[in-house]
Amino acid sequence: MTGYIAEMRKLVGHRTIMQCAASVICVDEQGRILLGKRTDNHLWGYSGGSVEIDEYVEDGAKRELQEETGLTADGLELFFINSGPEAHYIYPNGDEVSNVEIVYLCRRYHGELRPQESEIEELRFFETEEIDLDLISPPIRPVMRRYLSLAGK
Repeated sequence: MTGYIAEMRKLVGHRTIMQCAASVICVDEQGRILLGKRTDNHLWGYSGGSVEIDEYVEDGAKRELQEETGLTADGLELFFINSGPEAHYIYPNGDEVSNVEIVYLCRRYHGELRPQESEIEELRFFETEEIDLDLISPPIRPVMRRYLSLAGK
């Protein structure tokens, strides 16, 4: 953990903090979505993370996609804003957050898939029918439910 959230954690320890996050659901030409298996809870999720002080949210989303997957977004489309009790999360290390997550779709990207070793165990494109919400990281389940409902699942 680096940047703003790391500085806040020095001050408040594990207590709940507001976290503004920027995330990307990457969709390939076959309509599959890219998910990464997280190293902290071993569940699947899309790319995303905290926005830094004065960072544009869209830039944060692009940065997180590149850091976690090796892919560079050529365009983003606003998809969903995830907040409220379902987006509240306690990480395995005890850090607690109330998320406000701005989620984008990315259908145009380039680069080679390369998981960020410190955060991602595995990267894989999934057909929507393959996605089991029980295997999705809890704070992003509302987003995945919405995405799957629009995809007809």
